[in-house]
Amino acid sequence: MGKYKRIFTIVVDSLGVGALPDAGEYGDAGADTLGHISQYRDGFYIPNLQKLGMANLHPLKQVEAVETPLGYYAYLYEASTGKDTMTGHWEMMGLHITTPFRTFTETGFPKELLDELSARTGRVIIGNKSASGTEILEELAEEEIATGHMIVYTSADSVLQICGNEETFGLEELYRCCEIAREITMKDEWKVGRIIARPYVGKKKGEFKRTANRHDYALKPYGATALNALKDAGFDVISVGKIFDIFDGEGLTESNKSKSSVHGMEQTIEIAKRDFNGLCYVNLVDFDALWGHRRDVEGYAQEIEKFDVKLGELLGLLKEDDLLIITADHGNDPAHTGTDHTRERVPFLAYSPSMAGSGRLDDAVTFAVIGATITENFGVGMPEGTIGSSLYEKLV
Repeated sequence: MGKYKRIFTIVVDSLGVGALPDAGEYGDAGADTLGHISQYRDGFYIPNLQKLGMANLHPLKQVEAVETPLGYYAYLYEASTGKDTMTGHWEMMGLHITTPFRTFTETGFPKELLDELSARTGRVIIGNKSASGTEILEELAEEEIATGHMIVYTSADSVLQICGNEETFGLEELYRCCEIAREITMKDEWKVGRIIARPYVGKKKGEFKRTANRHDYALKPYGATALNALKDAGFDVISVGKIFDIFDGEGLTESNKSKSSVHGMEQTIEIAKRDFNGLCYVNLVDFDALWGHRRDVEGYAQEIEKFDVKLGELLGLLKEDDLLIITADHGNDPAHTGTDHTRERVPFLAYSPSMAGSGRLDDAVTFAVIGATITENFGVGMPEGTIGSSLYEKLV
């Protein structure tokens, strides 16, 4: 056993901090999610991230670096191919993804896939394009309600999404159709990372709202991860937000579904008041889903400020044998072109009230240093075939 009894790892979904060297191959040269948000605003109030060294790591227009940061900080570079949520999280926990998940952003799904989905669900399919969830409902939800047709769409991510009105389509029917879609898209040529059930309520345009009954049908990780190693060794592995969906429940001992990123932090704060021995792994999705993909710089900036307030509450609850890690899984620069994720390095901020020192660490060539660090702390070996070297000795 290492120094820390509890480790909180918070993924601020899509908070990239500058383009990776190969970003140009993805059309993302010059991307910088946090930097461009800072440039956009005259004021940016993030005192807790500032204390942890965010502005020391990544210069910001209106947030000064601090003379003595509370913790350690570094850039992490992604070793895997791609820039999606699952790739980023799986790599954090030790998997090296060399084949990116399929996307159908430009073309929609192939006719053969849709024909099979329609035949097996008994539903006529409408949509079949890349769109935001709110836009597709405004365009097609009235038709779905009136006819019983099924809205299928995608996004810049590797996803197939199906909408269903909770009153007319029904949740159970929506979930049934998504389970069929998951089975169909296990073929290599159609293999998407996630099938997402997107339930909504409302009867006419202007009234449609997505509900919290979303359900993701994700691929299982290709191999055992740090989460499996921790669970198998008897440690608590508590998830908050969409971690359960990203790992399809693998390696978790408890899952907490969040309604928003603020709610996810509130859940994390409540967990911090409990006694446990292991990992609390958190994903805060609103930064990505609500603001990054919609290219809303101001909305993204406000979400960071809301996070910072809750971060302050969490910092006040940390004990001497707690470790906090804050990071991201990819970028989604709201000042960039298009609506896709952006290929960026991510921040690594680490803090414990008992740390002897603080400051800049060397950049890491993979996100997998996170899983390796966590497992070393708990005296658990990483599974065979995983990547990443531990930073534990630098964080005590």
